[in-house]
Amino acid sequence: MKIIVLNCGSSSIKYQLFVMPEKKVLAKGLVEKIGLKGSAIKHTSGDGTEHKFEGQILDHQQGIEYLLGVLTSKEYGCLNHINEIDAVGHRVVHGAEEFSSSVLINGEVIKAIEKSTELAPLHNPPNLKGIYTMQQLLPKAPQVGVFDTAFHQTMPEHVFLYAIPYVLYEKYKIRRYGFHGTSHKYVSARVCEILGVPIEKQKIITCHLGNGSSITALKNGKSYDTSMGMTPTEGLIMGTRTGDLDPGALLFMSEKENISIKYTNSLINKFAGVLGISGVSSDMRDIETAAGEGNHRAQLALQMFAYRAKKYIGAYAAALGGVDIIVFTGGIGENDTETRKTILDGLEFLGIKTDKKKLDIKGKETLLTTDDSKVKVLVIPTDEELMIAKDTYEIATGLHEIT
Repeated sequence: MKIIVLNCGSSSIKYQLFVMPEKKVLAKGLVEKIGLKGSAIKHTSGDGTEHKFEGQILDHQQGIEYLLGVLTSKEYGCLNHINEIDAVGHRVVHGAEEFSSSVLINGEVIKAIEKSTELAPLHNPPNLKGIYTMQQLLPKAPQVGVFDTAFHQTMPEHVFLYAIPYVLYEKYKIRRYGFHGTSHKYVSARVCEILGVPIEKQKIITCHLGNGSSITALKNGKSYDTSMGMTPTEGLIMGTRTGDLDPGALLFMSEKENISIKYTNSLINKFAGVLGISGVSSDMRDIETAAGEGNHRAQLALQMFAYRAKKYIGAYAAALGGVDIIVFTGGIGENDTETRKTILDGLEFLGIKTDKKKLDIKGKETLLTTDDSKVKVLVIPTDEELMIAKDTYEIATGLHEIT
């Protein structure tokens, strides 16, 4: 079965074409700067050959039409016709309390996603544009929604609620939802597969560290707690997001600067984080370069980022009553060896014994601890697209069996 996975962002579309259940990747790519100057498609064929196609791409529908054109072109493609695509998997950021698993997309599901847009105004609208477009272009192919929030719907009530008047939760569903669920689900399952242990019996902490970062505590294979909240702003310090912030400080800042709620929201989401602290960049590589040159604020940003991550790991070890496995994933988690070392330094009391020879390994599945380490620490590159393809395959094949 050929399945295309779409991840539609505000000005981009990540795509990957799989043959399932073989997990074979036929092609993948990125449509970038949609509606902006310099828009282009970066396409990678199944053999690893990279191509770039530049041209004006005004909206998501045009971007999807272009990428399908590349996939069916004689010179660069791997399909004779788009009708060879059997199913479509969509990443959807917010499913509120409506969805605790991936689902076949129909009219009711679309209405629920549209309703959840007020909880994710930057993310759900482009996700919906991808769904609308593929309904037009491939009306007979089943489409599946895979929600970032679904994996965390197993959090217990005392964990996901905020200490606000309960009536506000009942009226507006103001609560912690969590994100990066597809990534946390994939790496937690993969690490247990590598170690040959049953996920249902493990206490796992997964650290998805990137421009957006979150840490999740898993008990018996299910999400028990996670650092992001009602929005992706809560929790760890990120590229441009504050992470945890005293709401009193937020109100004080807004009053003193005489700025609106809309601008305050932009400030804590787009101008804060390691960018706001360092004044250099939201990219950790740039910050590390500046820190190496003696830039105090860059050094401070690195220190704060690692400290917040370390604090969450410690808190989740307490919440779980111990920890068996810690996983690092995401762009920083997989590749930033210095940040990983800083986070792990001082956690020996948990029973972690690192293998010094492996701490500098980047970008591949690696056990970072010694054989006698009580807690296993691993790097597992995430593969959210494969996780979406697997869920899409299971739902689509189940649908065919029924019919």
